[in-house]
Amino acid sequence: MFKTPQALEPATHESYAAGAPPTLPGGGDGEIHLLDRLSVLYRYRRLAISLVLLVFIGGIVQTFSTIPRFRATSVVEIAEERPLASSLRDVEQQISWQDPEVHMETQLSVLRSRDLARIVVKHLDLKTHPEFMTGAEEPTGLRAAFASITARVTRPLRQLLQKEQPSTTADATGSAGASESPEEAALVSAFLGHVQIQRRPISRLVNVSFDSRDRELAARAANALAVAYVDANLSLKRRSLEGMIAQYEKEIQNQKDSIDTLERALFTARQEGTGPVNANVLGVAMATFSDRATRGRQEAMDKRARYEELSAVAGSEIDIDDPKVMSVPAVVSDPVIASHQAELTGLTRKRQLARTAGGTTRGESHPEIVAINNDINAVKNSIVRRITLLAQTARQEYQNAMNDASRYQNLLTQKEQEIAKAGISAVQPGFIENDITTSKALLSNLTTEMQQTKVAYNSTENNVRTMDRAEVPVASYTPNVANNLLMALLAGVVLALAVAFGLEYLDDTIKTPEDITRKLRVPFLGLVPSVAGDKQPLLSGPVPHDFGEAYRALRTSLVFTSGGEKTRVIVVTSAQPLEGKTTTACNLGMVLAFGGSRVLLIDADMRRPGVHKALKINNTVGLSHLLVGQARVREAIQRTADPNFCVMTAGRTPPNPSELLSSERMRQLVANLSEGPFDWVIIDTPPVLAVTDAVVVTPMASGTIFVLGAEMTRRRLAERAVQMVLQTRPKLVGCVLNRVNFDRNKYYYSRYYGYQYKSYYGPAAKPENTASNA
Repeated sequence: MFKTPQALEPATHESYAAGAPPTLPGGGDGEIHLLDRLSVLYRYRRLAISLVLLVFIGGIVQTFSTIPRFRATSVVEIAEERPLASSLRDVEQQISWQDPEVHMETQLSVLRSRDLARIVVKHLDLKTHPEFMTGAEEPTGLRAAFASITARVTRPLRQLLQKEQPSTTADATGSAGASESPEEAALVSAFLGHVQIQRRPISRLVNVSFDSRDRELAARAANALAVAYVDANLSLKRRSLEGMIAQYEKEIQNQKDSIDTLERALFTARQEGTGPVNANVLGVAMATFSDRATRGRQEAMDKRARYEELSAVAGSEIDIDDPKVMSVPAVVSDPVIASHQAELTGLTRKRQLARTAGGTTRGESHPEIVAINNDINAVKNSIVRRITLLAQTARQEYQNAMNDASRYQNLLTQKEQEIAKAGISAVQPGFIENDITTSKALLSNLTTEMQQTKVAYNSTENNVRTMDRAEVPVASYTPNVANNLLMALLAGVVLALAVAFGLEYLDDTIKTPEDITRKLRVPFLGLVPSVAGDKQPLLSGPVPHDFGEAYRALRTSLVFTSGGEKTRVIVVTSAQPLEGKTTTACNLGMVLAFGGSRVLLIDADMRRPGVHKALKINNTVGLSHLLVGQARVREAIQRTADPNFCVMTAGRTPPNPSELLSSERMRQLVANLSEGPFDWVIIDTPPVLAVTDAVVVTPMASGTIFVLGAEMTRRRLAERAVQMVLQTRPKLVGCVLNRVNFDRNKYYYSRYYGYQYKSYYGPAAKPENTASNA
């Protein structure tokens, strides 16, 4: 009994022996169709559309209330560093060790440095500009809160739609210089907050951008920063060349003094003539010592220049963030420092990514940021120790070179003294002439190198230059109206989807036949649509065509799957009140009577009887009178306008309905009715979860029909009600989904019921009534 059109096998009495629901064909997990998901959106369409419109309107308000900002960009080329003078071999060797990537990162740090920003701030006199004055207009109140919320909501969507590169915005929170006043430090930090330095991929070009509400200021600041960087780079080179020129001038003067001394000695030797034969030996020794002493002084001069460069930066506390420190040739050329700088660059990028990980901005106290900062400080300390070691090594090398030059000079002086003791007034003129020639050649080389250095000093050649100057921007870059509105629309759609499916997930009411077969695991008998404006619609009154067709389908299911019993006793119940069980029982009795069957409807809900109200008949004598022996069966049964449809009302409400329904008289009544003269006996019982009356009557019947209100009964309550009935080991159980709102959720139920075809037969058919079938 109660087979579905898919020919469900009826459950047997033994299938309930264990007290668990039976396994029914079609009751397992079915395939979830895409229409099931789309129906969720249709069900919550008004809420979803409202959310999309709300977020979209919020995006419009935020976009058009944002103060426009303009971005101007100048392009700077940073070429590889080259030697300032081609004859300076030490510089060539230093440059050959230079890592291009480290050099580029160093120059980018220079562009973001506070020293360079301070120069531009003073040049542009930004302290008088309204945007940088104290108390400049910033979003406050609701606008600031709305902007903050919008930024947090749209950040993940922006990251999905565009590949964001690691932020290269200048570190506006960097430490202020020791000589800065609080006002100047705040101004420089504010300026750096508007600066963005971005390296172009696979090139040596760098974009220097500046954002401002003033479009002209944006262009002037971007150009001023680029020009200041180019000038600072050239000035740094010239300061290095000034030191070299001073060393050359000092050494050239020494060589000139030495040549004058040798020329006077040569004149004296030619006046006095040559000395003894051993003067040749002494002359050769003097020439050797003189040459070694000269070369020693030259080497000492080179070592001294390197030592002075390093001692200038290592003499006090070393600040590796200072571009002057990291631009020293001896520091740039050191492979160990280059390795540390590459590691420091990687850690800096890692910190930038960690600050914005997960779509939120992390503070400096975050554990991951603290760990990365500790690693960065460790690498910086290693660089400081390395620079200190280089300075100490350069000092030792300079002292060794001075000692060598001094030793050969002492040996030369000693030989001169030996010649003097031997009575020789001077060395042979030929040896003195050799010394003069060597000294003049060295003087010529020094003079040539000094001239080349002066040429480089006076030259404006620079390895960095401005490729493109920033133009005054025509349009603002923020707010981006199209992008913001797209983000708002996508955010609204995502929020609407989340809310719709979230509400659907939280709504655990029974809504579809799949909920009945999959979750309750009982056969599904049919859908009954709701009727607007009528609490108890009956087939005897003016009801829509689809309402009557639903009960005809239910009748067909009962007739063709009921088996060969003479009289079939059906118990109609529900899980909780107001689900329409009484209306269903009345209409089911009517539709069976319309088909020619003899039907008796018994109102066993003696606590809150409703059958007599629905059918508008009297309740003078009923079931309660029969069970207490105050009436006979013929007296309790009432006829209706349809001779095939009889009714036994509940009668007077007794004090003990459950005891009456479980009495022997009730069992005998059901047993006698099972033998005739009716084809169908329908018993309307109270809700299962309210009282135990239905559980008492169920074992006496041929089958039980559960009436569940669509979107009314929660799953847990329905499961509990079914379990209570199954514990009585009923013969058969089926379920009817009542009060289905097709107009509101037509896509929700259209795949289970041909509601969309009702217009084929007209909007409504003439109502069926008992009079027409009498």
